[in-house]
Amino acid sequence: MALTLSSKALAPLTAHCLFRSDERVAVHDHVARELADHSLRWRRGAPDAVMHKGRTEHLHVYMLKYGAEVEVTPHPFDDFCLVHTSLVGGLEIETDDQRLYIAEGRSAVLPARRGVRLHWQPGTAQLIVRVPHNLLREVTGMQAEQPVDIGPGHVLPREHTALWDLHTEALLGAMSLTSDTPMRAAWLTHFERSVAMFVAAQARTAQGSGQPTEAPMSVDHGTVAGGSRQAQRIDAVMHYIDSHIGAPISLEDLARAGNMSVRTLHQLCAQVHDLSPMAWVRERRLQAARRYLRLHPQATVTDTALRFGFAHAGRFASYYKARFGEMPSQTQARA
Repeated sequence: MALTLSSKALAPLTAHCLFRSDERVAVHDHVARELADHSLRWRRGAPDAVMHKGRTEHLHVYMLKYGAEVEVTPHPFDDFCLVHTSLVGGLEIETDDQRLYIAEGRSAVLPARRGVRLHWQPGTAQLIVRVPHNLLREVTGMQAEQPVDIGPGHVLPREHTALWDLHTEALLGAMSLTSDTPMRAAWLTHFERSVAMFVAAQARTAQGSGQPTEAPMSVDHGTVAGGSRQAQRIDAVMHYIDSHIGAPISLEDLARAGNMSVRTLHQLCAQVHDLSPMAWVRERRLQAARRYLRLHPQATVTDTALRFGFAHAGRFASYYKARFGEMPSQTQARA
């Protein structure tokens, strides 16, 4: 099961709050001190930031929320990498040569890079694991001064995200043990090395696949009917929509994800789904929003609309009622 804000596994982390603040300067200073120096640009919404922290001998685990929409431009960091998991909302990462989107319930590895910008959607909450390079060197048998290259940033495939969640839950569980005994120390060392080995293995997979930017663009042949080229293209487009569910999506983005022309995209969507490409995008977003409203009955309709790519709450509500026969608030009332 994917990690969420309500997951009991997060209890050892939420028990240790580093700060809670609506002061922009204070929020910037706290985050810079814990993670990396950065530029922070506040956009829509009022600051309502909170940061929790847990740690072992080598690993630091954070849960961070800004509340408002923000753009973060970190300075290069050369002695660790970060693994982000979107607990709520989504995080878009832009670099000079690629764009990643960490949808809710997905995870991504972010190395030290120049020209990186992170775009946090309003209300986004991220679980962040800081993995030092010296631990990666240790588990991979590298020399002490040998530079660590984990390749470009990359979103973990869905099945690997589930494995990462299990690693994180196990690590948090080991951190919650209170007795300071050799057994506890041995357990923590085991979980630390397991996390580092997972990150190192993911880096090798991403570099060797030739698909470093977005794992959902690859085809999950288990869901492709007959393994046909047409089905592969449609499946790749579907994965792209789901992994960019709250981000802007154009016809060109969809065609590129499916490795086809815009004209072919229209033809395939009409043939397979009896929908236009953008109507298909809207359908996937409405389905995702419905699932979210059922799990979060206290969420506002406006925030839900923005979270799933609808710029206008009123239009979202109209689409929602036309599709499901009830208003978003009615779905929440029945949850």
